[in-house]
Amino acid sequence: MTIEITKESHLTERGDCIVAVSATKGAADLPREFMVLAKNNNARITLVIRVGDKTETITGQGDSRLKLSHPTDLVARKSNYVCSRTLMIHADKAASNLSREFVKALRDPSSTITVEVAVEL
Repeated sequence: MTIEITKESHLTERGDCIVAVSATKGAADLPREFMVLAKNNNARITLVIRVGDKTETITGQGDSRLKLSHPTDLVARKSNYVCSRTLMIHADKAASNLSREFVKALRDPSSTITVEVAVEL
């Protein structure tokens, strides 16, 4: 039900929703302007993940309850659950919805993953 990006450098067996490790930003590192806009219930948040020539785009909504304060993690959620790691709610994809070719590319330890987040009202 989620997609997670983390600054942590390793995965555990339970981390089946983690699509990127060793990120440079967690929720608390996002620009202030992004945080302000994302905390609007009418905000549309887009997460674009690129690896090699493959791209996945996840779209969800902002929420006034977003804290965006976690030091290491960003989580896109299909549900409306909110915690310090939550980047967006009502996401249109979870990790299990990503194409198998995309997941295969993510698993290559030599891959560089690029993540972009955007918010608009």
